[in-house]
Amino acid sequence: MFKSIDLNISEPVNQQIYRTLRKAIITCYVLPGVLLSEKEISSQFNVSRQPVREAFIKLAEAGLVQILPQRGTFVTKISIKKVVDGQFIREAVECAIIKRAAIEINQSDILLLQKNLAEQKQANEREDISYFLEKDDEFHQIIMNVIDCPMAWQTVENIKAMMDRVRYLTLEDVSPPEDLVKQHEKILIALENHDPELAAQALHEHLSAILQTITIVSQQKNEWFVD
Repeated sequence: MFKSIDLNISEPVNQQIYRTLRKAIITCYVLPGVLLSEKEISSQFNVSRQPVREAFIKLAEAGLVQILPQRGTFVTKISIKKVVDGQFIREAVECAIIKRAAIEINQSDILLLQKNLAEQKQANEREDISYFLEKDDEFHQIIMNVIDCPMAWQTVENIKAMMDRVRYLTLEDVSPPEDLVKQHEKILIALENHDPELAAQALHEHLSAILQTITIVSQQKNEWFVD
């Protein structure tokens, strides 16, 4: 089911398996309703079942799988309510952060964001959706790093898993990458001007867009969604 990867001995195996499975679900490589085999995955990664089981538990906490006793672990459908709830929490956290970041940001941080935007544009030109999503996440993570609050990104990353599935489905035509790049550019301009309110407004426009796009994509792929 999954391509073999070289596990890094300096990082917990369960976290590496979790990230691989998370990406596979978010990018639609593994579809809703698919049964994930603990035995098969442990064999593919050449590890014991324990780290795979731990990865499954973390995926369940993110809402990406459902663990049914005596039946197995299944990839969930996309919950519209969880997407809406996740968007609300994510925006509350990130808007608070970006207001501080707008005050504290320095030229080194700005250069990192400019480099990231250039990489987003390159990913769009190559039509590499997976890489674009990575750069999108990195853009937000850089902003959080400005205020030195790593726990914030860990929190956001966990609650946005269901949102990420919608983001991937909408990138081709509902919410194309070039639109997201323009939104990121507005955020960066506000940060460069050290304007907390403008930065928060630009971020709100960016993060709230999913509330419109989910309506469209849930109609296009009705069988992928619940509630």
